[in-house]
Amino acid sequence: MKAAVLSSAPGKLDFEDLILDEPGPHEVLLRTAAVGLCHSDLHYIDGTWSTGLPEVLGHEAAGVVEVVGAEVTSVRPGDHVVSCLTAYCGNCAYCLTGRLALCENNGELRKRERPALSRADGSSVGRMGGLGAFAEHMLVHQNAVVAIDPAMPLDVASVLGCAVITGLGAVFHGAKVRPGATVAVVGCGGVGIAAIQGARLAGAAKVIAVDIQKSALDKALAVGATHAVDAYSGDPVEAVRTISGGGVDYAFEVIGSRHTAEQAFSMLGRGGTATILGMVPDHTPIQIKGSDLFFDEKKIQGSFIGSNRFPVDIPYFVDLYLQGRLHLDDMISLRLPFSKINDGFDTLRGGGVTRIVLDMSLEQS
Repeated sequence: MKAAVLSSAPGKLDFEDLILDEPGPHEVLLRTAAVGLCHSDLHYIDGTWSTGLPEVLGHEAAGVVEVVGAEVTSVRPGDHVVSCLTAYCGNCAYCLTGRLALCENNGELRKRERPALSRADGSSVGRMGGLGAFAEHMLVHQNAVVAIDPAMPLDVASVLGCAVITGLGAVFHGAKVRPGATVAVVGCGGVGIAAIQGARLAGAAKVIAVDIQKSALDKALAVGATHAVDAYSGDPVEAVRTISGGGVDYAFEVIGSRHTAEQAFSMLGRGGTATILGMVPDHTPIQIKGSDLFFDEKKIQGSFIGSNRFPVDIPYFVDLYLQGRLHLDDMISLRLPFSKINDGFDTLRGGGVTRIVLDMSLEQS
């Protein structure tokens, strides 16, 4: 099968013909239908983050089940599915208390006796997060996918597995935004746009979008933000505090920098909660005032891939989309064939896009 392989970083993806192993007892073989391009993938390509090489990246995908292992019970051939990085064991303390994203056996589920992907010379090729979605087929654990309503277009469904579940999940599960609350979202890319929609769906009274690009702010206003703050035109913290009447109840940071994480915390009113969705680089300290934590009861927390329960969350999000309540079509700025994957990442580097999706069906047209 054809796959886009990262062999050196910084670098680019090279197309190779790889050998795909047969599914194990708990594994599922999928035909990849569509894959979203995520900044996490770009960080690995550009060498900002390190990973084992060679590797097939890609983790935000939708596809169709072709073959299932002997002990697979959750899906069957022909099912339309969405993948998620947070494969879960279902037996550890985190899974049993509903915190599937923190499953302590996630890594164990990815281990195999033989490599899932290999080159003709027998050398193995890794799969990002046990998925490796930049390929014509994916071989994954059954607890890394969930079946969805076939009425859902697969190209749109692909963005559910990372951008949407991270943004909506952080609102619903991580922060637990309450009706009537005030919310600020710092960074209005794919995850930020999803968080804004989550805040709208949760019944927030004010949803304040913060970004440096007018196009991103316009998109935010179109999907549910009530106010927009251009972070280049002045102090975004003061602007948010003014709009909200003294500080928001919930702030979400969706960029992944120390500066914006500290800004999100500073935007809070008394008793507020800042949730960090962006991956702040390792060893980067975040500085906040201890008096704010104590006297004002402010909180700062992380939310890993939306603190998700994806087997339940993703079908729910599909229902919201099919009901017209969750707007996903406008989140996709560009659709490209698989062969144009490097062009897609060049576009992503340039900014100004919400999500780029590789539609595998375009290769056949």
